[in-house]
Amino acid sequence: PVQLLKTKPVPGRSGTSQRKPREPQIARSLIKEVFSYFVKMPVTREAFKIVEKCSEKYFKQLSSDLEAYTRHAGRKTVEMADVEMLMRRQGLVTDKMPLNVLIERHLPMEYRRLLIPIAVSGNRVIP
Repeated sequence: PVQLLKTKPVPGRSGTSQRKPREPQIARSLIKEVFSYFVKMPVTREAFKIVEKCSEKYFKQLSSDLEAYTRHAGRKTVEMADVEMLMRRQGLVTDKMPLNVLIERHLPMEYRRLLIPIAVSGNRVIP
């Protein structure tokens, strides 16, 4: 009689993947582009790796602070007030330097239009 061949199970493998989910990361090219814009000189690979790690830690801390402000306010959505509070606590926004001035100074026009409300004819406000 012909016997069916059975496959032997491979030890240590299960039906599901054993990989840990990866955290999202900021694109290296974006960090390099922004950093190069402000530094205006060549940067070694070692120095750039340190800048990359610092950027990652900064954004993790920024995110957790925004989350804490939002939860403290009893909301589930981060709002502009939370971002402004964070920037005020970091010393970026002051009474002499409001958030709108920072936006106008440092962001391109397409982002300014999204963030700063503009009054147009007919008493309509575009976002």
